[in-house]
Amino acid sequence: MKALPILPLILGLALGFLSSLVSAQTKAATPKGEPTNAAEAAKQKAQADAELEAKYQALVAKLPPDQQAWERVLQAQLGGFYLPIHKREKVAGRSNAWDFVPDDPKLPRVLLIGDSVSRGYTQATRKALAGKANVHRAPANCGPTASGIKNIDVWLGTGKWDVIHFNFGIHDRNTPLADYTQRLEQLIERMKKTGARLIWASTTPIPDDLPKKQTAASIVERNVIAAELMKKHGIVTDDLFAAITPRLAELQPPNDVHFNAKGYDFLGETVATAIQQALK
Repeated sequence: MKALPILPLILGLALGFLSSLVSAQTKAATPKGEPTNAAEAAKQKAQADAELEAKYQALVAKLPPDQQAWERVLQAQLGGFYLPIHKREKVAGRSNAWDFVPDDPKLPRVLLIGDSVSRGYTQATRKALAGKANVHRAPANCGPTASGIKNIDVWLGTGKWDVIHFNFGIHDRNTPLADYTQRLEQLIERMKKTGARLIWASTTPIPDDLPKKQTAASIVERNVIAAELMKKHGIVTDDLFAAITPRLAELQPPNDVHFNAKGYDFLGETVATAIQQALK
């Protein structure tokens, strides 16, 4: 019987041992339940989404009819980004800006219309006006004026509003000024038909960010246009831009159009003050 060469045999055994060791370490380094490839990750996400949907629908099925109706509006309006967030918060029992608001008939009804900045200060506004007003918000991230034209009737609903506090600006930073002016005036005319007292919130500052084609000056320009329209229509301005500008370093994260928790508390209190003044 011919003897096997010793060196190749040793190298083969060594490589086999190293391969087994690397495989064991790789398995140990992968947390239990973590996906190991894109297909597995997609499968796990689909499973998590299905579980969330089942829990959410089970929760909604137990709600009174008026709350179920509100959830259906949210499902149609919130979109692919905000709707999953809302569902997770509902299932977890956490409050959010789009909570159903049961009206106290003795209190005035207030509607907040605006984008994610408005969403951010909604709960702080509710807290500041607790026992003084029923504070609702539009069932969407209201986005640009183009979205407002399309959805304003849904946002206004069929109830009576005493005050509507509204803003369109950040999502219109690249909208041609003539289009912005025309659409904003259309929205004003529609909201005036509700008989509510209108309050315009000037758009809060944004940083220059040329890769995103946004400039701080674009908001200043649109606030000037909006101010002229509000003067023309006799609408009060809640000047959030002026109120928060001196405190941007403290309240707005760098290179962000949004605000930190303290910033949203400040904005919510400012909005609440404007609403209280309008209700006098």
